[in-house]
Amino acid sequence: MTDALPRFDIASIRDEFPILSQTVRGKPLIYLDSGASAQKPRAVIAAMVATMETQYANIHRGLHWMSERTTDAYEATREAAARLLNARDRSEIVFVRNTTEGINLLANSYGRGVLKAGQAVVISQMEHHSNIVPWQMLRDAHGIELRIAPISDDGELDMAAYERLLEDRKVGLVAITHMSNVLGSYVPAERVIKLAHEYGAKVMLDGSQAIVHRKVDVQALGADFYVFTGHKLYGPTGIGVLWGRRELLDAMPPWMGGGDMISSVSYERSTWAEVPHKFEAGTPAIIEGIGLRAAIEFVEAIGYDRIAAHEAALTEHALAKMSAIEGITIIGRAQDRGGVISFTLDRAHAHDIATLLDRQGIAVRAGHHCAEPLMRRLGLDSTARASFGVYTQISEIDALAETLGKIREFFA
Repeated sequence: MTDALPRFDIASIRDEFPILSQTVRGKPLIYLDSGASAQKPRAVIAAMVATMETQYANIHRGLHWMSERTTDAYEATREAAARLLNARDRSEIVFVRNTTEGINLLANSYGRGVLKAGQAVVISQMEHHSNIVPWQMLRDAHGIELRIAPISDDGELDMAAYERLLEDRKVGLVAITHMSNVLGSYVPAERVIKLAHEYGAKVMLDGSQAIVHRKVDVQALGADFYVFTGHKLYGPTGIGVLWGRRELLDAMPPWMGGGDMISSVSYERSTWAEVPHKFEAGTPAIIEGIGLRAAIEFVEAIGYDRIAAHEAALTEHALAKMSAIEGITIIGRAQDRGGVISFTLDRAHAHDIATLLDRQGIAVRAGHHCAEPLMRRLGLDSTARASFGVYTQISEIDALAETLGKIREFFA
Protein backbone atom coordinates (compact mmCIF):
# COMPACT_ATOMS: atom_id res chain seq x y z
CA MET A 1 0.00 0.00 0.00
CA THR A 2 1.33 3.44 -0.94
CA ASP A 3 0.58 7.01 0.00
CA ALA A 4 -0.65 7.83 -3.50
CA LEU A 5 -3.63 5.88 -4.77
CA PRO A 6 -4.20 5.78 -8.54
CA ARG A 7 -5.01 9.29 -9.81
CA PHE A 8 -4.82 10.62 -6.24
CA ASP A 9 -1.81 12.90 -5.80
CA ILE A 10 -1.55 13.17 -2.03
CA ALA A 11 1.52 15.40 -2.19
CA SER A 12 -0.24 17.97 -4.37
CA ILE A 13 -3.33 17.86 -2.18
CA ARG A 14 -1.28 18.38 0.97
CA ASP A 15 0.44 21.36 -0.66
CA GLU A 16 -2.95 23.05 -0.76
CA PHE A 17 -3.07 23.10 3.06
CA PRO A 18 -0.43 25.54 4.34
CA ILE A 19 -0.97 24.64 7.98
CA LEU A 20 0.32 21.09 7.40
CA SER A 21 3.85 22.29 6.64
CA GLN A 22 4.58 23.33 10.22
CA THR A 23 6.27 21.37 12.98
CA VAL A 24 5.17 20.80 16.57
CA ARG A 25 7.95 20.61 19.15
CA GLY A 26 10.34 19.81 16.34
CA LYS A 27 8.08 17.06 14.98
CA PRO A 28 6.12 17.22 11.71
CA LEU A 29 2.47 17.99 12.38
CA ILE A 30 0.26 14.92 12.00
CA TYR A 31 -3.32 16.12 12.11
CA LEU A 32 -5.74 13.29 12.87
CA ASP A 33 -8.62 15.35 14.24
CA SER A 34 -10.46 16.19 11.04
CA GLY A 35 -13.69 14.74 12.42
CA ALA A 36 -13.81 17.65 14.85
CA SER A 37 -12.79 20.29 12.32
CA ALA A 38 -10.89 19.97 9.07
CA GLN A 39 -8.02 22.16 7.91
CA LYS A 40 -8.55 24.76 5.18
CA PRO A 41 -7.10 24.70 1.65
CA ARG A 42 -5.59 27.76 0.01
CA ALA A 43 -8.67 28.21 -2.18
CA VAL A 44 -10.87 28.78 0.87
CA ILE A 45 -8.39 31.14 2.51
CA ALA A 46 -7.92 33.07 -0.73
CA ALA A 47 -11.65 33.42 -1.39
CA MET A 48 -12.27 34.88 2.05
CA VAL A 49 -9.28 37.21 1.96
CA ALA A 50 -10.17 38.45 -1.54
CA THR A 51 -13.71 39.24 -0.41
CA MET A 52 -12.45 41.29 2.51
CA GLU A 53 -9.78 43.06 0.48
CA THR A 54 -11.68 43.85 -2.72
CA GLN A 55 -15.47 43.80 -2.47
CA TYR A 56 -16.87 43.31 1.03
CA ALA A 57 -20.32 44.82 1.65
CA ASN A 58 -23.59 43.70 3.21
CA ILE A 59 -25.73 41.64 0.88
CA HIS A 60 -29.27 41.57 -0.53
CA ARG A 61 -30.05 45.19 0.43
CA GLY A 62 -27.41 47.33 -1.21
CA LEU A 63 -27.65 48.86 -4.70
CA HIS A 64 -23.98 49.74 -5.11
CA TRP A 65 -21.63 47.52 -7.07
CA MET A 66 -19.81 46.00 -4.08
CA SER A 67 -23.04 44.87 -2.47
CA GLU A 68 -24.28 43.41 -5.73
CA ARG A 69 -21.01 41.59 -6.39
CA THR A 70 -20.85 40.20 -2.85
CA THR A 71 -24.51 39.17 -3.03
CA ASP A 72 -23.80 37.25 -6.23
CA ALA A 73 -20.80 35.53 -4.66
CA TYR A 74 -22.77 34.58 -1.54
CA GLU A 75 -25.76 33.29 -3.49
CA ALA A 76 -23.41 31.29 -5.74
CA THR A 77 -22.69 29.22 -2.62
CA ARG A 78 -26.38 28.34 -2.45
CA GLU A 79 -26.11 27.07 -6.02
CA ALA A 80 -22.98 25.09 -5.12
CA ALA A 81 -24.63 23.51 -2.07
CA ALA A 82 -27.69 22.57 -4.12
CA ARG A 83 -25.42 20.94 -6.69
CA LEU A 84 -23.43 19.15 -3.99
CA LEU A 85 -26.56 17.55 -2.52
CA ASN A 86 -28.48 17.21 -5.80
CA ALA A 87 -31.26 19.41 -4.43
CA ARG A 88 -34.10 20.14 -6.81
CA ASP A 89 -33.64 23.90 -6.50
CA ARG A 90 -31.40 26.42 -4.74
CA SER A 91 -34.42 27.60 -2.73
CA GLU A 92 -34.20 24.34 -0.76
CA ILE A 93 -30.84 25.41 0.70
CA VAL A 94 -31.08 27.26 4.02
CA PHE A 95 -27.87 28.71 5.43
CA VAL A 96 -27.26 28.22 9.15
CA ARG A 97 -24.22 28.64 11.37
CA ASN A 98 -23.59 24.91 11.74
CA THR A 99 -25.32 21.55 12.07
CA THR A 100 -26.38 22.39 15.61
CA GLU A 101 -28.27 25.48 14.48
CA GLY A 102 -29.79 23.56 11.57
CA ILE A 103 -31.21 20.90 13.88
CA ASN A 104 -32.44 23.52 16.34
CA LEU A 105 -34.15 25.35 13.46
CA LEU A 106 -35.85 22.13 12.46
CA ALA A 107 -36.87 21.29 16.03
CA ASN A 108 -38.35 24.73 16.61
CA SER A 109 -39.91 25.29 13.21
CA TYR A 110 -40.94 21.86 11.94
CA GLY A 111 -41.21 20.48 15.47
CA ARG A 112 -43.47 23.20 16.87
CA GLY A 113 -45.13 24.26 13.65
CA VAL A 114 -45.88 20.92 11.99
CA LEU A 115 -45.55 18.10 14.51
CA LYS A 116 -48.41 17.70 16.95
CA ALA A 117 -48.30 16.97 20.66
CA GLY A 118 -48.45 13.22 21.10
CA GLN A 119 -46.41 12.48 18.02
CA ALA A 120 -42.93 11.01 18.39
CA VAL A 121 -39.42 11.76 17.16
CA VAL A 122 -36.99 8.86 16.72
CA ILE A 123 -33.24 9.26 17.19
CA SER A 124 -30.57 6.59 17.64
CA GLN A 125 -28.09 5.67 20.35
CA MET A 126 -25.28 6.98 18.13
CA GLU A 127 -26.31 10.64 18.11
CA HIS A 128 -24.16 13.68 18.82
CA HIS A 129 -25.59 15.91 21.55
CA SER A 130 -26.67 18.32 18.81
CA ASN A 131 -29.19 15.73 17.67
CA ILE A 132 -30.38 14.86 21.17
CA VAL A 133 -30.79 18.04 23.19
CA PRO A 134 -33.03 19.99 20.74
CA TRP A 135 -35.49 17.09 20.67
CA GLN A 136 -35.47 16.83 24.45
CA MET A 137 -36.31 20.53 24.60
CA LEU A 138 -39.11 20.00 22.07
CA ARG A 139 -40.41 17.06 24.11
CA ASP A 140 -40.51 19.10 27.30
CA ALA A 141 -42.09 22.20 25.73
CA HIS A 142 -44.38 20.69 23.10
CA GLY A 143 -45.36 17.24 24.34
CA ILE A 144 -43.44 15.24 21.76
CA GLU A 145 -42.38 11.70 22.67
CA LEU A 146 -38.69 10.94 22.14
CA ARG A 147 -37.87 7.38 21.09
CA ILE A 148 -34.38 5.87 20.93
CA ALA A 149 -33.40 3.32 18.29
CA PRO A 150 -30.78 0.91 19.73
CA ILE A 151 -27.53 -0.20 18.15
CA SER A 152 -25.72 -3.54 18.21
CA ASP A 153 -22.48 -4.19 20.04
CA ASP A 154 -20.71 -3.76 16.69
CA GLY A 155 -22.05 -0.22 16.44
CA GLU A 156 -24.69 -0.81 13.77
CA LEU A 157 -28.28 0.38 13.87
CA ASP A 158 -30.66 -2.36 15.00
CA MET A 159 -33.05 -2.24 12.05
CA ALA A 160 -35.63 -4.62 13.52
CA ALA A 161 -35.85 -2.57 16.71
CA TYR A 162 -35.96 0.62 14.64
CA GLU A 163 -38.96 -0.64 12.67
CA ARG A 164 -40.79 -1.59 15.86
CA LEU A 165 -40.55 2.04 16.98
CA LEU A 166 -42.41 3.08 13.83
CA GLU A 167 -45.18 0.50 13.86
CA ASP A 168 -47.80 2.50 15.80
CA ARG A 169 -47.54 5.29 13.18
CA LYS A 170 -47.12 7.96 15.85
CA VAL A 171 -43.63 8.90 14.67
CA GLY A 172 -43.66 12.18 12.80
CA LEU A 173 -39.91 12.54 12.27
CA VAL A 174 -36.82 10.35 12.33
CA ALA A 175 -33.69 12.43 13.07
CA ILE A 176 -30.61 10.27 12.74
CA THR A 177 -26.91 10.50 12.02
CA HIS A 178 -25.76 9.49 8.55
CA MET A 179 -22.33 8.54 9.97
CA SER A 180 -21.37 8.30 13.64
CA ASN A 181 -18.72 10.77 14.78
CA VAL A 182 -17.54 8.22 17.37
CA LEU A 183 -17.79 4.82 15.67
CA GLY A 184 -17.47 5.80 12.03
CA SER A 185 -20.57 3.68 11.38
CA TYR A 186 -22.79 4.57 8.45
CA VAL A 187 -26.49 3.94 8.91
CA PRO A 188 -28.23 2.23 5.98
CA ALA A 189 -29.83 5.52 5.06
CA GLU A 190 -31.96 4.32 2.14
CA ARG A 191 -33.52 1.56 4.27
CA VAL A 192 -34.01 3.89 7.24
CA ILE A 193 -35.80 6.42 5.05
CA LYS A 194 -37.88 3.87 3.14
CA LEU A 195 -39.17 2.30 6.37
CA ALA A 196 -39.95 5.69 7.89
CA HIS A 197 -41.93 6.74 4.83
CA GLU A 198 -43.88 3.47 4.87
CA TYR A 199 -45.06 4.36 8.37
CA GLY A 200 -45.80 8.00 7.56
CA ALA A 201 -42.70 9.65 9.07
CA LYS A 202 -40.30 12.18 7.58
CA VAL A 203 -36.52 11.80 7.92
CA MET A 204 -33.67 14.20 8.69
CA LEU A 205 -30.10 12.99 8.28
CA ASP A 206 -27.25 14.60 10.21
CA GLY A 207 -24.58 14.56 7.54
CA SER A 208 -21.80 16.37 9.40
CA GLN A 209 -19.42 13.42 9.04
CA ALA A 210 -20.81 11.59 6.02
CA ILE A 211 -20.66 14.43 3.53
CA VAL A 212 -16.92 14.72 4.06
CA HIS A 213 -16.23 11.16 2.96
CA ARG A 214 -18.86 10.20 0.38
CA LYS A 215 -21.08 11.73 -2.26
CA VAL A 216 -24.54 12.57 -0.89
CA ASP A 217 -27.55 12.61 -3.23
CA VAL A 218 -30.65 13.57 -1.29
CA GLN A 219 -32.92 12.58 -4.16
CA ALA A 220 -31.45 9.09 -4.41
CA LEU A 221 -31.61 8.72 -0.62
CA GLY A 222 -35.21 9.89 -0.55
CA ALA A 223 -34.47 12.12 2.45
CA ASP A 224 -36.71 14.96 3.59
CA PHE A 225 -34.08 17.04 5.38
CA TYR A 226 -30.28 16.94 5.37
CA VAL A 227 -27.95 19.08 7.47
CA PHE A 228 -24.19 19.54 7.48
CA THR A 229 -21.59 21.99 8.72
CA GLY A 230 -18.99 23.77 6.62
CA HIS A 231 -15.97 23.55 8.89
CA LYS A 232 -15.73 19.75 8.62
CA LEU A 233 -15.90 20.00 4.81
CA TYR A 234 -12.65 22.02 4.61
CA GLY A 235 -14.63 25.25 4.84
CA PRO A 236 -14.80 27.96 7.50
CA THR A 237 -16.60 27.88 10.82
CA GLY A 238 -19.87 29.75 11.25
CA ILE A 239 -21.57 28.43 8.09
CA GLY A 240 -23.62 25.30 7.48
CA VAL A 241 -26.52 24.06 5.39
CA LEU A 242 -30.00 22.77 6.12
CA TRP A 243 -31.57 21.24 3.03
CA GLY A 244 -35.27 20.49 3.02
CA ARG A 245 -37.86 19.60 0.45
CA ARG A 246 -39.47 22.84 -0.71
CA GLU A 247 -43.00 21.77 0.18
CA LEU A 248 -41.88 20.99 3.74
CA LEU A 249 -39.98 24.27 4.12
CA ASP A 250 -43.02 26.17 2.84
CA ALA A 251 -45.16 24.54 5.54
CA MET A 252 -42.76 25.52 8.34
CA PRO A 253 -43.06 28.83 10.21
CA PRO A 254 -39.91 30.94 10.67
CA TRP A 255 -37.91 30.37 13.81
CA MET A 256 -36.07 33.69 14.22
CA GLY A 257 -37.42 37.13 13.38
CA GLY A 258 -35.60 40.20 12.12
CA GLY A 259 -34.20 41.66 8.97
CA ASP A 260 -34.07 39.85 5.63
CA MET A 261 -36.67 37.23 6.58
CA ILE A 262 -39.66 39.51 6.10
CA SER A 263 -41.76 40.57 3.16
CA SER A 264 -43.36 43.49 5.00
CA VAL A 265 -43.52 44.82 8.54
CA SER A 266 -46.03 47.05 10.32
CA TYR A 267 -46.80 47.52 13.98
CA GLU A 268 -49.84 45.32 13.51
CA ARG A 269 -48.32 42.39 11.66
CA SER A 270 -45.46 41.09 9.57
CA THR A 271 -45.37 38.81 6.54
CA TRP A 272 -42.55 36.50 5.63
CA ALA A 273 -40.14 36.32 2.74
CA GLU A 274 -40.12 33.31 0.47
CA VAL A 275 -38.09 30.19 1.28
CA PRO A 276 -35.19 30.05 2.03
CA HIS A 277 -34.93 33.65 3.20
CA LYS A 278 -37.71 33.38 5.79
CA PHE A 279 -35.31 31.19 7.80
CA GLU A 280 -32.29 33.52 7.46
CA ALA A 281 -32.88 36.44 9.79
CA GLY A 282 -30.22 39.14 10.09
CA THR A 283 -26.89 39.71 8.42
CA PRO A 284 -25.47 36.27 7.64
CA ALA A 285 -21.93 34.92 7.71
CA ILE A 286 -21.12 36.51 4.34
CA ILE A 287 -17.39 35.90 4.14
CA GLU A 288 -17.73 32.40 5.56
CA GLY A 289 -20.48 31.62 3.06
CA ILE A 290 -18.22 32.59 0.19
CA GLY A 291 -15.49 30.44 1.73
CA LEU A 292 -17.86 27.47 1.82
CA ARG A 293 -18.34 27.69 -1.94
CA ALA A 294 -14.56 27.44 -2.40
CA ALA A 295 -14.50 24.39 -0.13
CA ILE A 296 -17.28 22.68 -2.06
CA GLU A 297 -15.52 23.35 -5.36
CA PHE A 298 -12.25 22.05 -3.88
CA VAL A 299 -13.87 18.75 -2.90
CA GLU A 300 -15.69 18.44 -6.21
CA ALA A 301 -12.45 19.02 -8.13
CA ILE A 302 -10.82 16.07 -6.36
CA GLY A 303 -13.92 13.92 -6.75
CA TYR A 304 -15.83 11.92 -4.17
CA ASP A 305 -14.95 8.59 -5.76
CA ARG A 306 -11.26 9.32 -5.27
CA ILE A 307 -11.77 10.70 -1.78
CA ALA A 308 -13.79 7.64 -0.73
CA ALA A 309 -11.20 5.24 -2.14
CA HIS A 310 -8.35 7.09 -0.44
CA GLU A 311 -10.07 7.15 2.95
CA ALA A 312 -11.19 3.53 2.69
CA ALA A 313 -7.54 2.56 2.18
CA LEU A 314 -6.49 4.70 5.13
CA THR A 315 -9.14 3.17 7.37
CA GLU A 316 -8.31 -0.40 6.37
CA HIS A 317 -4.61 0.22 6.98
CA ALA A 318 -5.24 1.91 10.33
CA LEU A 319 -7.53 -0.84 11.58
CA ALA A 320 -4.94 -3.47 10.70
CA LYS A 321 -2.03 -1.60 12.27
CA MET A 322 -3.84 -0.58 15.45
CA SER A 323 -5.52 -3.94 16.01
CA ALA A 324 -2.09 -5.56 16.06
CA ILE A 325 -1.01 -3.51 19.10
CA GLU A 326 -1.49 -5.39 22.35
CA GLY A 327 -3.91 -3.63 24.68
CA ILE A 328 -5.64 -1.55 22.00
CA THR A 329 -9.38 -2.03 21.62
CA ILE A 330 -11.09 -0.60 18.54
CA ILE A 331 -14.56 0.66 19.45
CA GLY A 332 -17.18 -0.40 16.91
CA ARG A 333 -16.91 -2.97 14.16
CA ALA A 334 -19.54 -1.85 11.70
CA GLN A 335 -19.20 -3.39 8.25
CA ASP A 336 -19.88 -0.04 6.59
CA ARG A 337 -17.67 2.59 8.21
CA GLY A 338 -15.80 5.77 7.40
CA GLY A 339 -12.50 7.33 8.37
CA VAL A 340 -13.14 7.69 12.12
CA ILE A 341 -11.56 5.27 14.59
CA SER A 342 -12.20 5.43 18.33
CA PHE A 343 -10.06 3.27 20.58
CA THR A 344 -8.97 2.59 24.13
CA LEU A 345 -5.65 1.39 25.53
CA ASP A 346 -5.23 -0.78 28.61
CA ARG A 347 -4.23 1.14 31.75
CA ALA A 348 -4.21 4.49 29.92
CA HIS A 349 -6.89 7.16 30.03
CA ALA A 350 -7.87 8.67 26.70
CA HIS A 351 -6.63 12.09 27.81
CA ASP A 352 -3.20 10.64 28.65
CA ILE A 353 -3.05 8.98 25.25
CA ALA A 354 -3.87 12.25 23.48
CA THR A 355 -1.35 14.18 25.55
CA LEU A 356 1.47 11.76 24.83
CA LEU A 357 0.61 11.67 21.13
CA ASP A 358 0.63 15.46 21.08
CA ARG A 359 4.21 15.45 22.35
CA GLN A 360 5.10 13.64 19.15
CA GLY A 361 3.21 16.14 16.99
CA ILE A 362 0.17 13.85 16.53
CA ALA A 363 -3.21 15.52 17.08
CA VAL A 364 -6.16 13.27 18.02
CA ARG A 365 -9.36 13.85 19.96
CA ALA A 366 -10.03 12.43 23.44
CA GLY A 367 -13.17 12.42 25.57
CA HIS A 368 -16.82 11.52 25.06
CA HIS A 369 -16.97 13.32 21.68
CA CYS A 370 -20.27 15.04 22.55
CA ALA A 371 -21.95 11.64 22.63
CA GLU A 372 -22.31 10.78 26.33
CA PRO A 373 -25.34 8.47 25.91
CA LEU A 374 -23.44 6.46 23.31
CA MET A 375 -20.47 6.16 25.65
CA ARG A 376 -22.75 4.82 28.39
CA ARG A 377 -24.22 2.33 25.92
CA LEU A 378 -20.66 1.15 25.20
CA GLY A 379 -19.74 1.00 28.89
CA LEU A 380 -17.08 3.70 28.53
CA ASP A 381 -16.45 7.19 29.81
CA SER A 382 -14.11 8.27 27.03
CA THR A 383 -12.08 7.14 24.05
CA ALA A 384 -9.26 8.49 21.94
CA ARG A 385 -10.26 9.13 18.34
CA ALA A 386 -8.28 9.41 15.14
CA SER A 387 -10.18 10.85 12.18
CA PHE A 388 -8.92 11.24 8.65
CA GLY A 389 -9.18 13.86 5.94
CA VAL A 390 -8.36 14.14 2.29
CA TYR A 391 -4.80 15.16 3.24
CA THR A 392 -4.09 12.21 5.57
CA GLN A 393 -1.39 9.85 4.36
CA ILE A 394 -0.41 6.27 5.15
CA SER A 395 2.90 7.33 6.71
CA GLU A 396 0.95 9.29 9.31
CA ILE A 397 -1.07 6.21 10.22
CA ASP A 398 2.18 4.31 10.63
CA ALA A 399 3.53 7.06 12.91
CA LEU A 400 0.35 6.89 14.99
CA ALA A 401 0.64 3.12 15.36
CA GLU A 402 4.33 3.27 16.23
CA THR A 403 3.75 5.92 18.89
CA LEU A 404 0.80 4.03 20.35
CA GLY A 405 3.05 1.00 20.68
CA LYS A 406 5.52 3.05 22.71
CA ILE A 407 2.71 4.46 24.85
CA ARG A 408 1.53 0.93 25.50
CA GLU A 409 5.03 -0.04 26.66
CA PHE A 410 5.16 3.01 28.92
CA PHE A 411 1.90 2.17 30.70
CA ALA A 412 2.67 -1.55 30.83
